[in-house]
Order: sequence, then structure tokens, then C-alpha cells
Amino acid sequence: MTLASLAILILTAALAPALCRISRRFGNLLVAAVPLGVGCWFASASGVVLGGQPVVETWSWLPALGLDLAFRVDGLALTFALLICFIGSGVLLYASSYLAASPRLGSFMGVLMAFMAAMLGLVLTDNLLLLFVFWELTSITSFLLIGFEHERERARWASVQALLTTGLGGLALLAGVVLLGIAGGTWTLSELDAARVLSSDLYTPIAVLVLLGAFTKSAIFPFHYWLPNAMEAPSPVSALLHSATMVKAGVYLIARLHPTMAGPPLWNESLAIFGGVTMVLGAFLATRQDQLKKILAYSTVSSLGTLVLLLGLGAAKAAATYLLAHAIFKGCLFLVAGSLTKSSGEKNPERLGGLLTRSPLLGGAAVFAALSMAGMFPLIGFVGKELMLKAGLSHPEWATLATIGVAVSGTLTVMAALIVGARPFLLAPAHDVEVNWKSQPGWRQLATPLALSAAGIIAGLAPALFAEPIVAGMVASIAPTPVDPEIRLRWLELLWPPSTATFLSIAALAVGTALFVWRRPYRAVTAPVEHLDRIGPARGYDAALAGLTSLAGWQTRVVQNGSLQIYVRVMLLTVIGVVGLALSRSLDWAAITGLATQTTVLEVMLVLALVVATLSSTVQKTALATVACLSGVGFILAILFALYGAPDLAMTQFSVETLLLIIFVLVLFHLPRYRDLSKRAFRILDIGLAGVFGLTLALFVAAVLSSDAPGSVAAYHAENSVPGGYGRNVVNVILVDFRAMDTLGEIFVIGVAGIGVYTMLRLRAKPEAEGAS
Repeated sequence: MTLASLAILILTAALAPALCRISRRFGNLLVAAVPLGVGCWFASASGVVLGGQPVVETWSWLPALGLDLAFRVDGLALTFALLICFIGSGVLLYASSYLAASPRLGSFMGVLMAFMAAMLGLVLTDNLLLLFVFWELTSITSFLLIGFEHERERARWASVQALLTTGLGGLALLAGVVLLGIAGGTWTLSELDAARVLSSDLYTPIAVLVLLGAFTKSAIFPFHYWLPNAMEAPSPVSALLHSATMVKAGVYLIARLHPTMAGPPLWNESLAIFGGVTMVLGAFLATRQDQLKKILAYSTVSSLGTLVLLLGLGAAKAAATYLLAHAIFKGCLFLVAGSLTKSSGEKNPERLGGLLTRSPLLGGAAVFAALSMAGMFPLIGFVGKELMLKAGLSHPEWATLATIGVAVSGTLTVMAALIVGARPFLLAPAHDVEVNWKSQPGWRQLATPLALSAAGIIAGLAPALFAEPIVAGMVASIAPTPVDPEIRLRWLELLWPPSTATFLSIAALAVGTALFVWRRPYRAVTAPVEHLDRIGPARGYDAALAGLTSLAGWQTRVVQNGSLQIYVRVMLLTVIGVVGLALSRSLDWAAITGLATQTTVLEVMLVLALVVATLSSTVQKTALATVACLSGVGFILAILFALYGAPDLAMTQFSVETLLLIIFVLVLFHLPRYRDLSKRAFRILDIGLAGVFGLTLALFVAAVLSSDAPGSVAAYHAENSVPGGYGRNVVNVILVDFRAMDTLGEIFVIGVAGIGVYTMLRLRAKPEAEGAS
């Protein structure tokens, strides 16, 4: 069923544009209903999965390499699948109203559905290499979604920045998963042997590469800069990708590999240090922003850092609870921010106010989501924050630093939550601002925020309904060692009797509220570090991109300067250098001398004829004589083919040479007069270069012939042509079966070249048409 669910989402993504064109209203609703149905299937399997019996499905993929299409639904995968499907369905419903006026709504729905399919495949797969494939698909689809409004330069720039940053991490992850598969002795995630991986010499590069991939994806310092800039995307994208799903892909990867990789300081302390820095830095930067989505973006950076920190501390229960809570309240707030901006045309929360009376449903959803984000009881956000503080206080090594970091970030998060969720609705607008409420959000814009807000309330008041089983399933998947299967998330039990964590939580609420009330003095005091984020990694990204562009420009000017002669010289010198270096280390002159003694008189005569024809072509005074000499070279080669038992190849060579000779003769009548275009010194250089190149290749062929070559593959091809390739023409079977990927690559190259030629012809035809008009 897992593969079927992916196929359903992919098919819906392909059909979404057509469905939206056929019926804009009902087509959108149908598209939004598909992930809802898939999510209901996963929910129906939750009893089995959360009971400790993962759903496993495997199909043969590349049996010769031991690779399978393996999917496994355990507690962690199930949680992400439910978030992707249910929140994704709500976001699609929201987008059908939010982007109703956009002519590209169908395309948007299709790409968003494709992203959901990629993300679902990422969390369900049990194969390391397939995980990387889905990982990259999420990067590509998110690039398209961030740059959806591609007519704006900022949107294009932000999408490229996100793609380059996560793409760099993807390359690191590819190397990491390959090394992990080698060290673990399997490509199946659930079969990785932790003891074998931890004792492997490859552990250090594996940990570094995997963490680099995860950190870039989840916007962990120093790669946090791309996420706030990605707010150029429409609000539905931010709600799904940048709060509930894509940015948590790195967190998912860390959690998935935690049972295998946890233990050494390189893994645990890296998570704690980088997660803690990201947590505090993101929360502080959130309070310095003046746009709704930017505040939410930086607070998301802080939340991602918090999750990474908790995993580093080994606090699986706190991490799982906060992951669920964050997906609920942040998804709601992103959608609320989108509706506020669309209805009022204003992004700055300080210029909004008194909106609870104009849209009480939207305001109610925003206020409860903001209170959950702030950690107010009895909401699920309070449970998550309380468990975070207890995890910090109870850690044997990082208790002081972790507790201070969580308390500071929690305080600043309270301030950010009140600015976004309370300020526009509960307070009056600024005295010099008149809020222009253009339109009332429709039911499709209200349904998802209300549902998410209600989910946060229910998860806090009645956690046994779904929060406790989900968290218990995640903890069982994340924890390196078996844990207590009973998970209780009762807010009253956490609140009373009061503990140190309780007092810290209440203090964070009080201080955060005070900072919200006196936010203008706070911003004045922190103004000197207002541009903190712009002088750090973000500037490093800009410098690296500018340097890469400069290097590419220099390389283009030097290597691709438009001179065909230079191109040929560079290629010949490269081959001479690489092959010559290899020959200098392995050449057996005795064996080559032995080959020379085996030649016949006829072979010597043909070789001499080849040399004479070749040299003659370089001294002719007319183009026709030069072409005739070169054709002589081709005909002599055809004779050699026939001599060595390849009559079919000889006939092909004869036909091609004859046809080329005729074509050249016809073309020569339309070419300028034959003359020397290069200086004598360059011609001498070219003669020497060509001679050295020919000698190098001759020595290379001689070295191959004189080496102890393995058995011929001809017998294998002949024996397996019919049973394996279902063809009696061995050459055809080699092209389309044994070397199918090679042939496909050649077809692709020819196709790209054809498109390029067609494009150039069209570009040339346009100016001529304009001149004629």
C-alpha cells in the first residue's frame, strides 16, 4: 500500500493541472481530497504500527546489486506520513482559495502534490539510496514552489539560494549514505548494525557528511540563512514546506539514524552545539523582524535547532512531542499570516490591529496557535516546552547550558508568538494607521487554520486521543535503547506539583510577555546587532557565489574563447597528459617489442600507406587534394578492417568514406579559396602535438594488447542474447539491453543537441522576419 499511495499522489500531481482547468472549483477540491484519503489509510494502520508491528513492503529493484524498493512504516514514518497527508490536504484546500486568481493555480497544485509524494517517499523508504533519490526530489520541487512567482526577482533569487544550499548538502549526503551502506554492510535502513558502524573506520566521515546534509536541509546554523529568504514563496508553501515537512527532513534523517549513529561525541555533541546555537540565534532574530512570515521563519529556525538539540541530548520524548506541537501551531500561523496579508495588503504586524471583530474565526485560530507556540497551558505547546526544560535540567553534562538556552529561546519565542498571533487581533492598530480590510477569508481559507488550532487544543486537553500514541511510536523509533512504552503528556501532571521546569516555564511566559509589551525599548537596545544575520553565513554564501561566478567567467574566457584550434589543443594535451602518466607507470617495453615482431609485410605496407596519405594531406595546396588524401586514409582503414575479419565494418567504412568524399567535393565549390590561416610556428606546433598524440595512443593500444587481459565478454553476450535480451542480433541486443543506459545517454545527448539547433534556427529566423516586416 505504501507504493500504491506514492503512485496515487504522483498520478494526482500529473493530472492536477488538467483537473483544475476542467473545473476550477471541484477540480481543486478533488485534488485536495486525494492526500486526505491517503492520510486516512495511514491512520487506519496506526493501530498495528503503533502497537509495535511496522508495515513492511519490498519489491525487487536491482537484485544483481542487492537493492530493493523497500518501504517501512514505523512510528516515526507514520507520524510524518500523517503530517504530510493531513496538513498537505488542508494546505491544498487553502491554496485553492488563496491563489484562486492565479492563472497557474493548476500547476501550483500539481507541483505541491509532487512535493508531497517526494516527501512521503523520503519518510517511508527503508533503502539508503532510495532515500537520497527522494531527498533530492524534495529539493527540486521546493525550488519550483519557492520560485512560483518567478516574475519577481527576489523569488527567483530565493529559490536558487535554497536549491544551491540544500543541493550542496545533498551531495554530502550522497557520499555519506554510500559510506554508511559500506560500513553497515547493507543498504536497508532497518538492518544497519549499530555496533558495526560505530566501530568502522568510516564512522567519522559518515557522521560529518550525514550531518552536513541534514543541517543544510533543516536550516541549522550556519546554513539557516536560506529559510527566511524562502518566505518569498506563497503562504501555502511556507505552511507545508517550511513548518511541517521539508525543513524537518533533516531532523527526520537525524532521528532515523540516531539509533545507529548515537553514542560518540562527534554525533551527540555536534547535535547539541549546532542545535543550541541555532535555537537561540533563530529566536533572537525572530524578535528583530517586522514582517509576519519573517518572524515565523526565524522562529521556525529556532524550533528546528531545538529539535536537533533535544536529539543530541537524548531527549527522544521531548523531541517527539515538540515536533508534533510545532507542526500544528506553526502550520496554522503561517496560513493565518497569509490570510492577513491577502485581506489587508499589510505584512507588518505593527500596522495591524483590532481584527478579531472583523474575522473572529481567523483570530481565534491565530490566538490559540500563538498561545501554543508560547507554551501556554493547557495546550500541546506547553507540554512540549515543559519536557524540553526537564530534558535540559536532567542532562548530566549539558544541564546548565541547555537549560539556559531553552529558557532564553523560550522567552524570545513567547514575544514572537504574541507579535504574530495576538498583536493583529487583540490590540488596537497604531494611531496613525488605518487597516484596510479588503476581503473576508472564505471557508476554504478558514478550515485548515481552525482544524490545526483545534488539534492543538485537543492534543493538550485530551492527549490520549492521538498525541500520546503518536509520540510513543516516535520515541520507540528514535531512542537508541528500549524505552518505557507508556507515554503520558498530561499537562496537569507536568504543572502540578510544580518543579524547577515549571517555574522556568512560567518565568519565560512572564518575561516574554513583558518584552512584547515593551518591544520598542527592546528593539532599541538590540539595534546594534540588528544586522547580525547579514554579516555571517549569509554574506559567506554571497561571497562564495560571487567567487564561483568569477571563476566560471575566467574559465570561460580562457578555455572557451571561440577558437576551435585551442579547443583541439587542450583536448589533445589532456589526453596526452593523463594517458602518458598512466603509461609511464605500467608500460612493458619488452612485451611491446614482442608485438612488433609479429607484424606481417602486408600490415607494414598498409601502415606506411596510412602515414604517407596522412602526411600528404598536410602539404597540399588545394582543398580538393587535401580531401582526397584524407579519403585515402579512410579507405586504407577499411582495408585493415577487412584484413582483421570485420567485413561488415569494412563495408560501412567504405560507404561512409565514399559519401563523405562526394559531400566534401560538392561543398568545396561553395567555400572560400583554400589558404593558410595560421602562422608557420603554430603549424609546426600542431604537427608536433599531433605526432605525440598519435604516438601516445599507439603505445596505449600496444600496452593493452600486451597486457594479461581478462576473458572476452563476447561469449557472455552470445550466450545471453536470446535468453536475457530476447534477440538474435547480438549487436542490437548489446545496444538496447546490455548497454541500454549508454544508448539512452547517447539518445539524450542527440536530443539536447537537436533542441539546441532548433532553438538557434528559431532565433535566427526571428530577426529575419522582423527585418522583412
